[in-house]
Amino acid sequence: MPATILVVDDERPIVEILQYNLEKEGYNVITAFDGEEALKIVNTEQPSLIVLDIMLPQKDGFTVCREIRSQSDIPIIMLTAKEMEMDKVLGLELGADDYVTKPFSAREVSARVKALLRRSTSEQLQPDGTKNEIMVGTITVDQNEMQVYNLGKAIDLTLREYTLLVYMITKPGFVFSREQLLDQVWGYDYIGDDRTVDVTIRRLREKLEQDPAQPEYIKTKRGVGYYFRSL
Repeated sequence: MPATILVVDDERPIVEILQYNLEKEGYNVITAFDGEEALKIVNTEQPSLIVLDIMLPQKDGFTVCREIRSQSDIPIIMLTAKEMEMDKVLGLELGADDYVTKPFSAREVSARVKALLRRSTSEQLQPDGTKNEIMVGTITVDQNEMQVYNLGKAIDLTLREYTLLVYMITKPGFVFSREQLLDQVWGYDYIGDDRTVDVTIRRLREKLEQDPAQPEYIKTKRGVGYYFRSL
């Protein structure tokens, strides 16, 4: 079955362009033009991924993202105005997996969609039901269920946070630059600043570390990048 993409924007020409191009890629596309309508569709249709504009009537994109994240880890790509740098950071802080700045090319959005969907389906339950767990200190990653636990308590991570954690935890002690993480985890040629990595690392620390200011697991190598502590 083709993946279902929900496109949310109050500018109909943008919606129509994205719908046309995503359907050409073989996706099933549903649309919404305000925040309230988007939330209703999420609850009834359960899309595979959401392309979400920030400036929406009824409820803005930030509110929609926050409400979705309170109950679901559906991948979210936010559309932001090029000059509003803080919008990008806030969207990531609220749990968006990626963002695209306006004006954008439909091809760029399609590439981001494809990369996120590929990541979301790459970790599937193994056919023989074999446990596939990684345990470091108090952290357990169940790769079959794509679920992370700390001290036995389930931790809610976005797809991007989960993918970044698994990538780093399976290569303990290896120091990654921001550019390497963008290339390997985000999965496309990234153009722009690397604040995306910093925000996602900070969110992971807040969720996993007892003291995010002095992390035990996700370490910083000053002037180089980040690494997960050696096993």
